[in-house]
Order: sequence, then C-alpha cells, then structure tokens
Amino acid sequence: MIEQLKIFEGNTLAIEVIDGFTETDEKLAQKLFQEKLDKGFSQVHVLIKLSEMKVNHISVKAFFEDALWGIRNYTKMGHLAIVAHSNVLKALVPIDNLFFQRAAKGRYEMYFDVSNMDDAWTFTAPTE
Repeated sequence: MIEQLKIFEGNTLAIEVIDGFTETDEKLAQKLFQEKLDKGFSQVHVLIKLSEMKVNHISVKAFFEDALWGIRNYTKMGHLAIVAHSNVLKALVPIDNLFFQRAAKGRYEMYFDVSNMDDAWTFTAPTE
C-alpha cells in the first residue's frame, strides 16, 4: 500500500510504501506523478520512503511495470530521494545514477537513512 506523506503545492511528490506494493499502488503513484505534470511542472521531485516495506509483499508484475514506467519517464523526474534502512538500496543508488547519467543533467538520486528524513525533505522540496 502507498500513501502520500505530505501534499506539496510545488513539484514535489512524497510517498511511503507500507508493507507491500501492488498493481493498484503502482497506478496510484503514476496518477499522483501525472497530476504534478498536469499542473505545468516539467519535472517532479520524488521522495519515496520504504522503511516498512516487506520484499515478499511486492507484486512482481507491479514491480516490473513500475520499473518500465520509470525508464520511460525518467527525464520528467527531478531529484529522487530513496528513504530506507537498507544497505542494498544504499549501494544501488550510485549505480542507478551512473546508469541513467542523471547527475549530468542536474538531477540526482540520493539514498537517505530513515534517521535523516529531514535531509531528504530538504533535498526534494527545498523551498516548501
């Protein structure tokens, strides 16, 4: 299940994945992202908190559909903050930055431990 952590007037979307991630969650996340684009923003900064997610509760189909959607729409993503408590995710974020060369275009993906949530907010919504 996903829920919005906070609603921003600007181009920031903040969601938390709680327990698992289903196809319904994937569609809702895409809808929330599209709503930001429909407001006229060319890029959307995204904060995703994964602290309570259980890997065995993730729909494989939803995971792959979300990954494909992300690849197709990554140029519309601004800063991406992954907030979790996972050494695996912490190691994968720099690789993702290299693969998509996000930093070269002024867009960054950063990992934040749950204890550094304030820094993640500042990274994705510095003016809100």
